Amino acid sequence: MKDAPPDWDPDGKPRKPRIVGIGAQKAGTSWLSTILAQHPKIWTPPFKEVQFFNHRFVPEHRDWLPWHFRRSKENIVKRHMARGVPLSPEKAVYLSEVTTGKMFTERWYRSIFAPAPAGTRPIDITPEYSTLPDEGVDYVRDFLPNAQFIYIIRHPVDRAISQLKMNLRRKNRMPQNLDDWLAEIEDPVLLDRGDYATYLPRWQARFGPDRLLVLPFGRIATDPEGLIREVETFLGLPRGSYKGLQTKVFAAPDGISVPDPARAALRAKLESQFDFLSSHMSADFNAQLR
Repeated sequence: MKDAPPDWDPDGKPRKPRIVGIGAQKAGTSWLSTILAQHPKIWTPPFKEVQFFNHRFVPEHRDWLPWHFRRSKENIVKRHMARGVPLSPEKAVYLSEVTTGKMFTERWYRSIFAPAPAGTRPIDITPEYSTLPDEGVDYVRDFLPNAQFIYIIRHPVDRAISQLKMNLRRKNRMPQNLDDWLAEIEDPVLLDRGDYATYLPRWQARFGPDRLLVLPFGRIATDPEGLIREVETFLGLPRGSYKGLQTKVFAAPDGISVPDPARAALRAKLESQFDFLSSHMSADFNAQLR
């Protein structure tokens, strides 16, 4: 989030985002948020993942979302303290208002983007949105008639393994043998977040290429500037200047290596995703998944 006064309008009115990153999880959405936040015509809220639509349509997410916002608020305050920059009174009030009281209403969602200065486009990047059911995507279509969407697709196995490593780190757990690893890859969440065969057609059925940009993850490493220029063109933004295009954001933790047999078993579970991508996307797109 930008902290300079010109990038924060304390008197702003509730508004909707104009740009939405819908996923996939562990497919470069943090990188995308970090880069686009530097563009003078884009405003990123303090909470990269607002989680509004999945709260409404994916009931199991509601259990952890209060924790998500409490942690996010604490991290914002800690970052200010670490930099020796006081939290402005306006921002303190904003953080208090959006993390207490009645949350996840339509007005609450609009209030998240209220501080966006005039002339900027608010952005919400929440990877969980890619997993919305049909009625959820219908709601997004009707609620955000002017928004554009970005969906980054990553190699199915690489994405699932990155998610697995993240989950293990969060739970402070380490499999001790192959049986443990094989048990870990049975977690249905690993498959769900990368179920492109189900989710991508769902979004493409409602949003044409002028509204939905689908990108291959591998270009973040091989051609980050070209990728962000494509995003600018899609969004109709003037050319921006960016720092950290080559920087990894939330890279997978060191010291965790998935055994080859477990990786092979995961590949077998994801074969339908490879079949879908092969038939649905171009050969050039698929060559850039990693």
